[in-house]
Amino acid sequence: MANTKSAIKRIRRISRQTTVNKSRKSRFRSAIKKMNIILDKKDKKEALAFLPKLNSELMKIAKTGIIKKQNASRNISRITKKINSL
Repeated sequence: MANTKSAIKRIRRISRQTTVNKSRKSRFRSAIKKMNIILDKKDKKEALAFLPKLNSELMKIAKTGIIKKQNASRNISRITKKINSL
């Protein structure tokens, strides 16, 4: 258990930040799942419409450090390839 006042404050801050990070990561995962559902339906028009939103979401998550930028870029690249192959 934390002994100092500053350590106690850090514990509070970390717990708040953990909940924020969990919600952001959840939004990231649900956006990817939504895109995969669209790709399974083979609806290229809808996929192209959702791609900028997905791209924005992934870059926001990468910017905050929840996932790495390369991870976001890789996901976008793979999804774009799938859209182009439809």
